[in-house]
Amino acid sequence: MTSTTSLFAPVDNDLRLLTENLKKLVGARHRLLEAAAEHLFEAGGKRIRPAIVLLVSRATMLDREITQRHRRLAEITEMIHTASLVHDDVIDEAELRRNVPTVHSIFGNQVAVLAGDFLFAQASWYLANLDNLEVVKLLSEVIRDYAEGEIQQAMNRFNTNLSIDAYLEKSYYKTASLIANSSKAAALLSDVSPEVAEQLYMYGRDLGLAFQIFDDILDFTTETKILGKPAGSDLISGNITAPALYAMEEKPYLEVLIEREFSQEGDIEQALSLVRESNGIERSRELAIERAKLAVQHLSCLKPSQSFDSLAELTDYAVSRLY
Repeated sequence: MTSTTSLFAPVDNDLRLLTENLKKLVGARHRLLEAAAEHLFEAGGKRIRPAIVLLVSRATMLDREITQRHRRLAEITEMIHTASLVHDDVIDEAELRRNVPTVHSIFGNQVAVLAGDFLFAQASWYLANLDNLEVVKLLSEVIRDYAEGEIQQAMNRFNTNLSIDAYLEKSYYKTASLIANSSKAAALLSDVSPEVAEQLYMYGRDLGLAFQIFDDILDFTTETKILGKPAGSDLISGNITAPALYAMEEKPYLEVLIEREFSQEGDIEQALSLVRESNGIERSRELAIERAKLAVQHLSCLKPSQSFDSLAELTDYAVSRLY
């Protein structure tokens, strides 16, 4: 399996600079918020979203050096993503992320919510200072979409009538919107045509969906120590994802267990077994691969380059990784 280290080789130096800059940009005035932010950016994330922004930037600039605005967009993208994770962990009451204690488990819910709000606010400030109205609109839409996705997820907890289409819509709002809109924004900062910008938006959309669907598969197939959070945590919290939705078609009793919210002893273990015994995981894998194939088709608008190759290989990585 290809590693992110080799995939991100064309933007390796850019990512190192990004990590250094993030801590400076967040630089909260309050020591507690600063400590929370420091913890977040030291938590060992793969930096996939800013890497995509930087790869799109380099793939659309080619013989020209990427600008400071491209770099700032990558930083803003990571700040928005990190803020969403902090709020996610509070809502899900998660104790671990990437095998590291979550912000709220160390500093408490109040500080975690404020830290997430602070990151959203900082991202918005730096976004406004890009002085590009279209890019501001795209990334503002991402923040709105994230909130919409969280609301949809909260309203559909333990809802066994959820459709695959509704699941994909929520997945777009929560995950794919950021990748799609930031890819388009990076292209616009390179002054590409509207047609190329739209193709890169669709690349990000389908790649983001492939990532999310595969993440939802890993929630059932990967050990806790590798996954960095308890296996099956989405289902346990009432978040019904593609593997469970498909499994219910074969295993009707799974619906019973979900609807009573795993209130009886052994319900959770039985539910996880039913999902794993069904074709739900394989059908979800096929859905993720379908989206990954669609994503790579949208790259035909770009000229060959190392960054282009990395963007194409990312579609395979999205559906073949171990965590």
